[in-house]
Amino acid sequence: METVNERLRVVIMGAAGREFHNFNTVYRGDPRVEVVAFTAAQIPGIGGRTYPHELAGPHYPNGIPIVDEAELSGLCRRESVDRVVFAYSDVSYEQLVHVASRSLAAGTDFVLLGPKRTMLASNRPVIAVCAARTGCGKSQTVRYIADCLSEWGLRAAVIRHPMPYGDLLAERVQRFASREDLDSASCTAEEREEYEPHIASGHVVFAGVDYGEVLAAAEEKADIVLWDGGNNDFSFIEPDLSIAVTDALRPDQITTHHPGETVVRMADVVVVNKVDAASSADVQQVVEAVRAINPDTTFVRAASPVSLEDEGSVRGKRVLVVDDGPTITHGGMPYGAGYVAAIQAHAHIIVDPRESAAPLIQAVYDRYPHIGRVLPAVGYSEMQLEALRQTINGADADVVVSATPCDLASLIAVLKPVARARYRYMETETPGLRGIIEAFVARARA
Repeated sequence: METVNERLRVVIMGAAGREFHNFNTVYRGDPRVEVVAFTAAQIPGIGGRTYPHELAGPHYPNGIPIVDEAELSGLCRRESVDRVVFAYSDVSYEQLVHVASRSLAAGTDFVLLGPKRTMLASNRPVIAVCAARTGCGKSQTVRYIADCLSEWGLRAAVIRHPMPYGDLLAERVQRFASREDLDSASCTAEEREEYEPHIASGHVVFAGVDYGEVLAAAEEKADIVLWDGGNNDFSFIEPDLSIAVTDALRPDQITTHHPGETVVRMADVVVVNKVDAASSADVQQVVEAVRAINPDTTFVRAASPVSLEDEGSVRGKRVLVVDDGPTITHGGMPYGAGYVAAIQAHAHIIVDPRESAAPLIQAVYDRYPHIGRVLPAVGYSEMQLEALRQTINGADADVVVSATPCDLASLIAVLKPVARARYRYMETETPGLRGIIEAFVARARA
């Protein structure tokens, strides 16, 4: 039997998100366990930090180091690690098993923590919106639901999946109600992509590192808690209504990524999104794939129309397209809404950003060779933002079509006209998702 002096030695693998939540909910107060390190992946520049002792608790007076995932094998052997806990999302099963193999070869157990141990209970009704993959249209679905709730006089607190890329202690609990809040928190472009559209619609967003405290802060202001999941992770908050968004343009990716399949299997409602752009055969393929693993779910078909604020400025012009960063990079999409909008507006040429790519941007293309003739809006650091600016301004283009949900021109000095492309959730059937949310609210009020 283990004693306090024989603590189980654990490494938690993450990407500035779930790893901290798993630690806080499962390991932080357990004297039988010592988490010797977190590892960092997917997001540049998040390694080399320390999870501070103020967050880690009394068992960790020096905090917990965060090291690059490349060090995993040596770390396990050097620190006599007993268990590796995998805690990030939007990875293919092939990649997941490769990581597991590295852990097993180092002599450790390989573990996934599930919803029962990691979900927090709320004293408010909870709607969780997650997705099968990054880029399915989850965020626009969350905004649509939040708008419905506001229309009905309900205060919705949006809790966003974590993106703590900076000072972890300062980001313990975050509340965003204005652009000034984003500036004060030195939010990255990726954070702004998620927060700005909510703020523009009048919704308050909560995020951070310690989600017990984040939830408590949100509950003080909310009639209903609305979980806005990141990547294809499952909710940190136990939902009363679980919604999974799928992508009809990727009908073969319902059961290919972790934990997207888990999300779909758990869902009370599955939204089949982008039916306006997909073939009827692909829509049906998604429905059949979902039914095979979750036969009792309710289906909703939805569209994701793209609008361009100034089509005339694009027609017949040489166009550089900037698309949503995470969707294009680890989301696996070759292009996004910006490319679609430029084509629909009859752009003369879509300029290849590689021709003017700064070294840091070229490194993104090297890492994600699937990317097409679009520029992912990466901006995890000032250096990346500067590289993005150089790439845009150096391109032989007449106009920039920007489909990132944040205001790119407010972050960097773009020396070309910018036409913003926007996309939204649109019902295609009745009663649709609105009817489902309305019925849920009625039950919650009863």
